[in-house]
Amino acid sequence: MARIILVTGGSRSGKSAYAERLAESLAGPRVYLATCPIIDDEIRRRIEAHRRRRATGGWETIEEPLALAKAIDACRAPVILVECLTLWVNNLLYAAEQAGGGFDETQMAAACRDVLRASRRHQGTVIFVTNEVGMGIVPADAVSRTYRDLVGRCNQTMAAEADEVAFICCGLPMHLKKNQGES
Repeated sequence: MARIILVTGGSRSGKSAYAERLAESLAGPRVYLATCPIIDDEIRRRIEAHRRRRATGGWETIEEPLALAKAIDACRAPVILVECLTLWVNNLLYAAEQAGGGFDETQMAAACRDVLRASRRHQGTVIFVTNEVGMGIVPADAVSRTYRDLVGRCNQTMAAEADEVAFICCGLPMHLKKNQGES
């Protein structure tokens, strides 16, 4: 049976490091499913640094900015770490705008349900990392508000179906939802 874990927190809260440690504590090969497109040299350097850090941990990296359900379905490693849902939402919104359309919360929830179904079919653990974006001020422009709303819908949909949810603050996990077998 698949195990789905959602790790959330603010920017630079330590959520990625927590998720990687969690993944590395599990047996078997690991896949790092990266959603971040390389858009400039600074991002390229960050990605290269992340790859070097994971090189000794038995990680395979797969880059997929949009088709997460399909990538999860294709993955045979027992541990998948998806980094991150926040960028995935950005990519979906951008792709829809480039195609001349929109992307709303109903579509976001449907995309999340597709990813969750693929995750449930997986024979292992799928760990998702996302940013909590709803604790700040209301964005000043419409596209930023739309993005915030989409991330919020994504996070709520994923958390509702996840087996475990951890909120990371200052590098420390607060377990919002734990596996029923744990205390």
